[in-house]
Amino acid sequence: MFWSHSYVKGTALWATGTRRYEDTMGAKRKLDYDCPIRDVLDRVGDAWSVLTILELSKGPCRFNALKRVIDGISQRMLAVTLRNLERDGLVSRQVLPTAPPQVEYALTDRGHSLHGAIGALNAWAVEHQPGIRRDRSHYDQRPKLV
Repeated sequence: MFWSHSYVKGTALWATGTRRYEDTMGAKRKLDYDCPIRDVLDRVGDAWSVLTILELSKGPCRFNALKRVIDGISQRMLAVTLRNLERDGLVSRQVLPTAPPQVEYALTDRGHSLHGAIGALNAWAVEHQPGIRRDRSHYDQRPKLV
């Protein structure tokens, strides 16, 4: 498989095999993979999507509340993440009739079904994180090979 990417004026170009797409700072991706796992991993393979789904599994949430609880995410990255999750039918967006208008996000049925798989990964990570950190420390203390 051929993989290349270059950055020109904020634009990333990827070529994978005979497929190619352009992603301009959060623009819609034009590529739909034939392989289901690649198609899904394209969306949920990033930490922000996973963390957003985990937070929304607790119930509907407004944008600023999500930004406060997802440590380290920028306003722009949260907006892009929510837009992409909504585009894939994992998250719903509802404008609340308030002044000023507020927006609430919630997992759809599809999003809840994905949360089950992500929840299992989360439980595995919680259980194994201490051992992984210990192994990393041992590995980092080994003499460096030249």
